[in-house]
Amino acid sequence: MISRRRWLQLLSSSGLGSALGPSGAWHAGPKSSARAARIHANSLPAFEGIPSAKSGISWTHVAGISPEMYMPETVGPGCAFLDYDNDGWMDIYLVNSGPCDFYTPPHPLRNALYRNNRDGTFADVTEKAGVAGNAYGMGVAVGDYDGDGLPDIYLTQYPHSILYHNNGDGTFTDVTAKARVAAPGWATSAVWFDYDNDGLLDLFVCRFVDFNKAKNIYCGYGAENKRWYCKPNVYTPMPCWLFRNNGNGTFTDVSKETGIAKSLAKAWGVVAADINNDGWMDLFVGNDTVPNFLFANRKGRFEEIGLLAGVGLSPFGLARSGMGVDAADYDQDGWIDLFVTNVDHETYSLYHNSKDETFSDAAPGSGIAATTKMMSGWGVKLFDYDNDGNVDLLLCNGHPDLMVEQRLQNVAYREKLLLFQNTGKGWKNVSAESGPIFSQELAGRGMAVGDFDNDGSLDVLLTQNDGAPVLLRNNAGRENHWLGLKLVGRKANIEAIGARVAYQAGDLLRHQWKVGGGSYLSSHDPRMVLGVGQRQKIDWLEVKWPNPCGKTERFTNLPVDRYITIVEGEGGWK
Repeated sequence: MISRRRWLQLLSSSGLGSALGPSGAWHAGPKSSARAARIHANSLPAFEGIPSAKSGISWTHVAGISPEMYMPETVGPGCAFLDYDNDGWMDIYLVNSGPCDFYTPPHPLRNALYRNNRDGTFADVTEKAGVAGNAYGMGVAVGDYDGDGLPDIYLTQYPHSILYHNNGDGTFTDVTAKARVAAPGWATSAVWFDYDNDGLLDLFVCRFVDFNKAKNIYCGYGAENKRWYCKPNVYTPMPCWLFRNNGNGTFTDVSKETGIAKSLAKAWGVVAADINNDGWMDLFVGNDTVPNFLFANRKGRFEEIGLLAGVGLSPFGLARSGMGVDAADYDQDGWIDLFVTNVDHETYSLYHNSKDETFSDAAPGSGIAATTKMMSGWGVKLFDYDNDGNVDLLLCNGHPDLMVEQRLQNVAYREKLLLFQNTGKGWKNVSAESGPIFSQELAGRGMAVGDFDNDGSLDVLLTQNDGAPVLLRNNAGRENHWLGLKLVGRKANIEAIGARVAYQAGDLLRHQWKVGGGSYLSSHDPRMVLGVGQRQKIDWLEVKWPNPCGKTERFTNLPVDRYITIVEGEGGWK
């Protein structure tokens, strides 16, 4: 199998190729070049695992598994795609465990920041960057909180979290104390979004249970009372945090006055999305053994409507083990739908938006529920993996209890990835035909999507508990045309979280929302990729910027097969 670089060299020497631009993205070129790309991509699996020897990513997660079976040992870690040095190429961040009251690593452990070398390989720059972490790491949320054009890193940990400010010279500074966002306790997922429509990115942080070493509980099974990792129902729920951005490098904890703290959580995952089209960003939170939350944003205050909306409990009225979550309009009816993964015997849920702040579970009739009945899911992403214009579904799975195979039949600790293709008429499980990686059993946890090679196909990074991460190159997306967008807000928040993009290519009319967060403990490539199938041009594109402005800008004469940047209010693209 030839490398992508060698393949591009062959195309160039044969006179077929369109060159890579300065950002590494495809520029529109001769039809023969696009056809050659599609033929080559079609000969490869949809997703291709990149060995560590080839990528240069040698880091491995260490959970610190112990006989005491402290719950944090089995639920991490997360990961992120981010362009920390603003060179137009996605870099990688990986979260490790670390020292805390229940774990003293026998050898120093650290997180890892890998710089993209732009040739399919990565270089470890953690020590220079100063982002190693300093406690038992969980997840990562990336966002430009101070609007300087550089992505900052919020790292969730036990028993306190960290905010790393990007200095713009390849290094970061720990500004947690100044910013007042330490979030003491056990933090899991986090999301940057603008809850009060002031144009600044605020921070929501999921909190799990009231936990420390002294509060660890013995859970056993069978006549011998063998120890296993407890279900969270034996622990006390705790409120999540909401930090308002003050615009001067500091934050204010507004959890109580906004209504967030009234709901006691056992929260794993969170996604920010406007579920009722009122211009205010709402929050969907996956909880474990207590009802999921749907925080409806009432102009800066939140009303928890999960039970009324039909997303809080199972169809039988039971709280499930909500873990990973995501949001997207999978059926293109103009309303954002929701997804949540659960543990074995519970099935996952695809919540269809009924347009009145209620949802119905579409998973049972789609094949998704039946396929996931005996599985446990964590990372999840609704995205167009093959660039045909339809939103597909990728799931990262693995049971949280190492002992589960001794306790339950037909349930495994390590599980396979799942890929469902949206055909436009329903969901098709294409896992078995999408590459050897889908036959491997993994202790999957965090998952992020991002285009690390700038070919317009969204690649995948996933983490394993107590194991090596997995980097997957997406070959399927190269079979179709696409347009990549980097949106930059000016009056709106700089990352344009909450923006709505509509576009038309011939007979294809589609829209996407830019949601905040999603998946589990992880952070995605901030760029948007618009798939158009075999259509060779985009007739028009509209960006409705998020409040406080909410204005819509229209663009025509757009290229395909490359990335462009649209800055709010400038009236063009570059």
